[in-house]
Amino acid sequence: MWWIVLIVVIVLLAALLFSCVQIVPEAAAFVVEFLGSYQVTWHKGLHFKIPIVQRIAARVSLKEQVCDFAPSSVITKDNVSMTIDSVVYYKVFNPRLYAYGVDHPISALENLNATTLRNIIGSMELDQTLTSREVINDQMQKVLDVATDPWGIKVTRVELKNIIPPQEIRAAMEKQMKAEREKRQTLLEASAHKESVITRAEGDKQAKILAAEAERDAQIALAQGRARSIELVYDAEAEGLKALKRAGIDQGVLKLKGIEALKDVANGRATKIYMPSDLSGVISSLGLVGESLGIGDYTPIDRSEAVDAHPVEDPCCEVEDNRSTETYRSVESAEQIQQDLHRDEHGGH
Repeated sequence: MWWIVLIVVIVLLAALLFSCVQIVPEAAAFVVEFLGSYQVTWHKGLHFKIPIVQRIAARVSLKEQVCDFAPSSVITKDNVSMTIDSVVYYKVFNPRLYAYGVDHPISALENLNATTLRNIIGSMELDQTLTSREVINDQMQKVLDVATDPWGIKVTRVELKNIIPPQEIRAAMEKQMKAEREKRQTLLEASAHKESVITRAEGDKQAKILAAEAERDAQIALAQGRARSIELVYDAEAEGLKALKRAGIDQGVLKLKGIEALKDVANGRATKIYMPSDLSGVISSLGLVGESLGIGDYTPIDRSEAVDAHPVEDPCCEVEDNRSTETYRSVESAEQIQQDLHRDEHGGH
């Protein structure tokens, strides 16, 4: 039976030796006590523990951890009660302090977070609390970090998840927001109406200015056209007279002009005729004395309205074309007058 006892002893020794081998994982630390007092902190790797005299007092994680604490009830400076939900990020930088600094470190951190939050919110009014999340986060992170150093805890960040005012405060805030939006809408509509009126007035002004400029340009163009028309008429008459003068019939031109004037005077509609002395011989030679004085075979005076047989042409339209025609007709009339005069001087032969 002794071999059975030997086997039992060997199994117990093996189990004891196996329990003395400790493997510490990455980002973790073991706090080891020797006979009830702190001895050493084991970090990652293989370690051997002396049975009975050594004991692992705490297994600490060195990773950054998140604590989502329960919402805390706080009161603002203007006596508004609200509920705030916060989140704390922390990590253990000293496993020994974490194991021996405070009993239940996470619970201590939660209570410290609640009291710090009440202190900070109590010094702020409601509107400031709702708009100062970053300020509150920074203040809480600094206060908690300093307070948890003796516990071996490093507070890296604090965030406010929710800020929940009372229902009546939320209703008042909604009404205020609605009124503010309506005010903004009214201002925008008034500004838009103002801009539209100004734009319409500017458009009317520009339209009137353009209409006045167009009228001015039209009047200038008409005046220039009339001036050009008169200039062309007088140029055409001057050219005709120059052509007659170049033909060497200056006296004939005068007589031709006098006959052209008498042609309108002696059309049978005049009651009195004033005749230049130098044209009396020409008129008598042409047999116009009886017509002009009403002696002998004369034509009765026609007292009906004169009818313009030939419409007056616009001298602006065909000035250039009429110049040669008028010159030709003037020369032809002058030659005809010379022939008549010559015939009269020789007794009608």
